[in-house]
Amino acid sequence: MSTTIKCGRPRKGEELLGRDRLLDTAVTLFLEHGFGNLSLETIAREARVSLRTIYRQFGGKAGLFGAAVRRCTDQFVACLSEEQALERPPEEVLVDFAKQFLYGLTRPHVMRIRAMLIGEALRFPDLAAQYYEQGPQHTLNQLAQFFARQPQTGPFAPIDPGFLAGQLLSALRGERFQKLQLGLETTPDEAEIDAWARQVVRLFLTGCLKPEITR
Repeated sequence: MSTTIKCGRPRKGEELLGRDRLLDTAVTLFLEHGFGNLSLETIAREARVSLRTIYRQFGGKAGLFGAAVRRCTDQFVACLSEEQALERPPEEVLVDFAKQFLYGLTRPHVMRIRAMLIGEALRFPDLAAQYYEQGPQHTLNQLAQFFARQPQTGPFAPIDPGFLAGQLLSALRGERFQKLQLGLETTPDEAEIDAWARQVVRLFLTGCLKPEITR
């Protein structure tokens, strides 16, 4: 009975599975140990990969953290694609985005990651930079592009797309999110997320639609 030995580079699907396993392991360990107390050697050992692999793919610990954040952010912004922007009513797209954004942002493990980041950002500026670039900045950019794609004959007043994106994100986070960060609110379920998202988007649109539409 012969045994076939696989050689060469792993297939793309296998690479993606390996990357996801590494990111999942890293997030679990970051939550358990924090950023400063966790070594890359520990991550590599638990994820069953080499240090060389981590450095080659992510450049180091901050890059690995940033990649985990980016994977989460990509789920928020998937509905803001060019096709979605032009084929669906803007309110529908923004409500879908708002629900995914709020659901992801309010999960207990994400809240813990944010708390860890705030506590360690001053000691590790590379960590803070990676988080902002791959998380908030990426979300802001994708949302601004969505507003920029809207036709001039569309419903929005001629307001800077970046400003619109920033205002919507600020409205979504709002006071309730601050209370969640402080442990003064319970994690919202899907029905609460839906109501939260629709209320914010409705109020936001009232402020940025063309005057003739708001009357």
